[in-house]
Amino acid sequence: MGQAGEVRAAIDPAASMSGPDGAMVAQARAAGISLPSQGGALSKAGRALADTLQAERPRWFLWIPVFLGLGIAAYFSLAWEPPFVLAAGLAAVALALRLIWHRSLTAALTTSALLAITIGFGLAKLRTEWTRAPVLERTLYRADVRGIVELVEPRPARGERITLRVTSIDAIEASKLPLRARVRTMVTTPGLKPGDAIRLKAKIGPPAPPSLPGDYDFARAAWFQRLGATGYALAKAEIETPGVPGAAVSLGERWAVFLEDLRQRIGERVAAALPGERGAIAAALITGARGAITETTNAAFRDSGLFHILSISGLHMVVMAGAAFFGVRKLFSLIPYIALNYPVKKWAAAAALVAAFAYLNISGSSVATVRSAVMIAIIFFAVLIDRPALAMRNVALSALLILVVMPESILDAGFQMSFAAVMSLIAVYEVLRARGEDENRLPVTALRKTGLFFGGIVMSTLIASFSVAPLAAYHFHKTQQFAVLANLIAIPICNVIVM
Repeated sequence: MGQAGEVRAAIDPAASMSGPDGAMVAQARAAGISLPSQGGALSKAGRALADTLQAERPRWFLWIPVFLGLGIAAYFSLAWEPPFVLAAGLAAVALALRLIWHRSLTAALTTSALLAITIGFGLAKLRTEWTRAPVLERTLYRADVRGIVELVEPRPARGERITLRVTSIDAIEASKLPLRARVRTMVTTPGLKPGDAIRLKAKIGPPAPPSLPGDYDFARAAWFQRLGATGYALAKAEIETPGVPGAAVSLGERWAVFLEDLRQRIGERVAAALPGERGAIAAALITGARGAITETTNAAFRDSGLFHILSISGLHMVVMAGAAFFGVRKLFSLIPYIALNYPVKKWAAAAALVAAFAYLNISGSSVATVRSAVMIAIIFFAVLIDRPALAMRNVALSALLILVVMPESILDAGFQMSFAAVMSLIAVYEVLRARGEDENRLPVTALRKTGLFFGGIVMSTLIASFSVAPLAAYHFHKTQQFAVLANLIAIPICNVIVM
């Protein structure tokens, strides 16, 4: 009967009531499937659904991260912490249903979706337990805090924000010590760098819960950073042991200290060459450290719809990795022997992967940057294995990997908005590419190239703006009316000159 007929019969057994496939009706009835009347509206709807599902078969994979995300969202929506046995039990039941009830297409799709949802629920619970670390139980008003500096972030007015790996807090026993603490200082400590062991007097307490029901939950975000205390210093920090102390003995800790020290030195050199606000913005584009940018500038970028320029994400990764890819490819193409005998495109893709990984490390590896690096890596890996680079399947695979490793990303506004924008852009351009074959025969002129360049910026901005507008309104309670005009002016400057 063919694959399409089998799918139609699985959903609409009445479609095979006559002819050589009549035996399928008996099988469907034996399986307990009710048969609609032949030729009725329900029968036609079943056949239409079967045809639609069969036509979308290559895109079934795209729904896996969607259902996985539903399970993760269900976990975080609970007002109580479910036991691990519940999460494991739900996944086991869903797996059993998938193995038992899979004879028809409807059953296979339903049980597969249910299995993905329960796996997402279990991944969120597993991530919560994996990152579990002590949280300070009460506020301490004059605590003597000792720790090892992990991150130093300058502030626009004065002082700095220090993230510590806590080694001791007076009056707190070792088993209840938070793993990390974040302390705001009003006075800059000269020479302070990652790896230094410091001591300071501070008012610290547990991370703050949401100010309003449904508001941003800093305490939850801090949990997944293993940040168990926040506060501010009452005096200047004292450096007890400079450099990498004996406590930081593991290779991972030393690598982290090295990277943070490198980022700090890059930021200092940029600030020395470009003092003031320009240097703060330049440092943010290179190292991801936005602490020195004033709130006025942040608000201007945010209100104009250009805040994504300050946050190292897809735009910066694409420009940097793309420049490495095309630069290496052009370099090899200048040597005819290499260009004609070796896969220079794949060599360029490998070089772009290395460049993206290096940029990820010096940019601070924030969630948005990691997400962009994963997508870039999948795109260039597709080039290495001769697959289409820009495809919806690659976006779905990126989302799947991020949700598996960091399920809490589903709650992040950046995650939601970036994937909404990317999916919308790829979907629209897939349709335009399918319908634009005739236009590709037109002669390529400088005027047409210019029109396509700026027209692409306008259209891409409109598509991205419409796709993220509901999310922006939900998370930030505002919209950017000048986003199209601002991006039309700023994006070419950022791509061609700044980056």
